[in-house]
Amino acid sequence: MTWTGPKAMVLHQDDVGMCHGANVAYAELTQFGTCSSGSVMVPCPWFREAAEMARVVPGADMGVHLTLTAEKEHYRWRPLTGASRASGLVDEEGLMWRDVPSVRRSADPSAVAEELEAQIEAAYTLGIDVTHLDGHMGGVFAPEFCHIYLALAGKYRLPLLLTPSYDSYGSTGNLGEIGDPGPYAEVVAEAQRSGFTLFDQVFESIWEDLDDIDGAYRRLISGAAGDLVFAALHFNAPGDIQAIDPPTGARVRVGEYDLFRRQDFKDWLLGQEREVIGMRPLRDRLRAKDGAAPA
Repeated sequence: MTWTGPKAMVLHQDDVGMCHGANVAYAELTQFGTCSSGSVMVPCPWFREAAEMARVVPGADMGVHLTLTAEKEHYRWRPLTGASRASGLVDEEGLMWRDVPSVRRSADPSAVAEELEAQIEAAYTLGIDVTHLDGHMGGVFAPEFCHIYLALAGKYRLPLLLTPSYDSYGSTGNLGEIGDPGPYAEVVAEAQRSGFTLFDQVFESIWEDLDDIDGAYRRLISGAAGDLVFAALHFNAPGDIQAIDPPTGARVRVGEYDLFRRQDFKDWLLGQEREVIGMRPLRDRLRAKDGAAPA
């Protein structure tokens, strides 16, 4: 389904629930007005705190950040389904793989489907009013798994993060060599037939140390193309993240947090030609098309 409203942007926080600092940033910036949506990593240790925040923080808009990898050096997690080595979901330590290409080579698609559905169910069980689905490190966009991603969005009638092609999705580098893009094209066509709204562009955090973070992010945001765009950002309050993701990753995450909590940057951001929206309006639009009352 084509976006027919005014030009809009979702200011989204990935990796909610990964650590306490991510949760602090989500709660603060949601209430401040510079984070319009987030998604939670259900297998992570701070998921339960994130679920509580999703229930009590005014304006909370939280989806599920479907997770197949645990990429940090010393801070990692396991599948909810207690997957065996035979499932292909875990490495020799019984932990999720560190990178998407390893998941693509190893994982049984049926085990992937079971694990991702378990993550969605766990979010509902802890009381999250799930607004959408997206994917950690882009794993669910891989040709081997994108049909599973769409099937879950269809089952739960949740909008999903999807663009017309891999070229318009900003972080496909995590996938490795994509190979045949045909499965993704099939998913895009089916999603459109089924009433899902596609994003024109997804861009994400600038993963490098910046001399001028203010100017770099103003250029990134003002240069976004298309009527409906998705900013996949990674806000994080300082603290545990410095041990989890050193050195550049932590600096990028904390730098974004500091920037987006500044009043002058908020004023500039909300003064752009794009309306800032969350994912709930897309969910309500999708369900209204089904004839169901918006949740």
